Amino acid sequence: MPSAERNRLFESIQRDAFHLELRDDYSVPDEGGPFKSWLDGDDVDYSYLTPWTQLMKGTTQRGVTVRRVRVVTEPLTSYIRWEYSTTRLNEEAGENIRWLPRHLLAEGITFPFDGRDWWLFDEHLLAIGYFAPDGRVLGSRLIDDPDTVTQCVRLRDLLWTCAIPHAQYKPENIREHTSR
Repeated sequence: MPSAERNRLFESIQRDAFHLELRDDYSVPDEGGPFKSWLDGDDVDYSYLTPWTQLMKGTTQRGVTVRRVRVVTEPLTSYIRWEYSTTRLNEEAGENIRWLPRHLLAEGITFPFDGRDWWLFDEHLLAIGYFAPDGRVLGSRLIDDPDTVTQCVRLRDLLWTCAIPHAQYKPENIREHTSR
């Protein structure tokens, strides 16, 4: 399923969307210019995020909760530092984002789907993300198997309680940037 089709699922969910992010780099081609500008210390034009932030505003204004847990390696990679600096845009659009450094993961936690990222919609549908080695998004696979979904609901709940709210997460190797 292409990303655009997966994003249309936000129009039909009623209560909750949760995203588990496990990668330390999401260098996708459409972010190359803004990411390079950020690395160079230049002003960054984040207008490419507008379709996503508008989708999130519409979703959360309907009363749907949208949450993310980002499991990250410290010290943060350049990409995750950039992602950290852009999180305010996600939160302004209504998302609630928490961070979980890998070294704080509870012992014995295993991630399903070979450690791929996933979205959980209304506790009954999963969209498992697939990426090419160069970071390109290949799409998602939908799963609605009740046992698999239940396993992911439990993992979501565990990670959410352990993760640090964005406003409280202060990694050491962060720098502020401007945006347009």
